[in-house]
Amino acid sequence: MKTYSIFSISIVLVIIFSSTVFAERLSVAPSIANIRSGPGTGYDVLWQVAKYHPILVLKKTGAWYHFRDFEDDKGWIHKSLVRKISTVITNKNKCNLRSGPGTKFKILFTTEKGVPFKILKRKGNWIHVQHADGDKGWIHKSLVW
Repeated sequence: MKTYSIFSISIVLVIIFSSTVFAERLSVAPSIANIRSGPGTGYDVLWQVAKYHPILVLKKTGAWYHFRDFEDDKGWIHKSLVRKISTVITNKNKCNLRSGPGTKFKILFTTEKGVPFKILKRKGNWIHVQHADGDKGWIHKSLVW
């Protein structure tokens, strides 16, 4: 009986977490993209996102992807607007971007929460990133999603 209940619990957990485990991470490709309430242009635009905004695809319906983002917001985006680009987005209110991979390096600029960046390379706990406007810098991985 004990084996049966452990097996049942395992199956339930797999079903619950399967959408997250198998979710595909993609990023917005154009400079601005509309996020909609459903899978089609007839649905309301909920908000807009900028280039390099990362998403986690939860479900595919035709040419539309249902996704969640770094704030756990959910919406729909057309598949033509996303690509498999390695990106991150800041998840803290104040994030310093530096000239090198460490706190001893000069702060080049500071960003707020919700700014997306393309990943150029990684070095330890630091990520070299580039904003859509071309600005580059190093950011600690604890400051991004």
